[in-house]
Amino acid sequence: MTHYGVIMAGGGGTRFWPLSRKELPKQFLNLSGDDLMVNDTIARLSPTIDPKNIFIVTNIAQAPLMREATNETILPIHILAEPAARNTAACIGYAAMEILKKYGDGIMSVFASDHYIKDVEGFNKTLVQTYGLAQKTDCLITIGIKPTFPAVGYGYIKYNTFDTDRDYHDVSEFVEKPDIRTARKYLRDGNYLWNSGMFTWRVSTILKYFEELLPDIYKCLKDIEKDMGTENESKTISAIYPTIPKISIDYGILERAKKVMVVESKFDWSDVGSFDALEVLHEKDEDGNVTNQDQIMIDTKNCIIYAKSKLIATLGVEDLIIVEAEDAIMVCHKDKAQSVKEIPDELKKRGKTEYL
Repeated sequence: MTHYGVIMAGGGGTRFWPLSRKELPKQFLNLSGDDLMVNDTIARLSPTIDPKNIFIVTNIAQAPLMREATNETILPIHILAEPAARNTAACIGYAAMEILKKYGDGIMSVFASDHYIKDVEGFNKTLVQTYGLAQKTDCLITIGIKPTFPAVGYGYIKYNTFDTDRDYHDVSEFVEKPDIRTARKYLRDGNYLWNSGMFTWRVSTILKYFEELLPDIYKCLKDIEKDMGTENESKTISAIYPTIPKISIDYGILERAKKVMVVESKFDWSDVGSFDALEVLHEKDEDGNVTNQDQIMIDTKNCIIYAKSKLIATLGVEDLIIVEAEDAIMVCHKDKAQSVKEIPDELKKRGKTEYL
């Protein structure tokens, strides 16, 4: 069966303000120093999934930039534009229906556009394993990451312990982001993995789950499917897509499905969700600082400093994040990295839309 890749790239990346903006969100940033995050993702998939079989689902306002940014590595017709953000269930269902309607059944793997994985070979070995399981079973397969510390910013997957001699397991439960005490317990228990948000399944299998568990969304997808490949496709999508109920694939299907397996990862992984993730993407200096270029840092410790063009000089500070964009500067304590999204919210309230 053909192996298709679906990259979800419609988010706003508001935790990366002021670098990330409405028209230039996180997936279009070069945070690793290699390439744009979406292109890093495509390159990582290419040893296993032919780029001509990769789809990107993005916001309609970002679609032209996505076509330009991917430089025709991805077929333009495989860049699917959402006229409204309706969460991950709609995004994945839309891509699945597109593949089934135009290309027939196959194996579909789903990825975010903003993960960082250094061990590309290990990643692809794991991906091949999920492909094999999807061919042999009608299970939904997710990739779990072996926890290295008690993270409170990730969801967890609990798996059954009777099959610990395997590196894939039956999923017992999906658990939301825990508090620190609970996260420490998960590590001690040993049968919890981080939920990476990467999935593999047959296209026909996931659509059957939509029909069974999310019938309202499935009806919308079927109404769109009738006009796929016709001159009415865009008009139909524009009319129906904004009416699709908002729900994540995790809540809507994975947590309710009867047959879900998790494959334990063979690679490093980071969800690049906020500026503190730059500590994973870049090496720290002897004082624990991370910066993307040469800066003046005197008596400065454990800071993250990212500049687009200006010199940043610091003296006698620690545990700060300092980010300079062309028209704005953001400073916060590292403990508040997850709260940076509150700044765009405040800018919107004050009508300062030129900064969004």
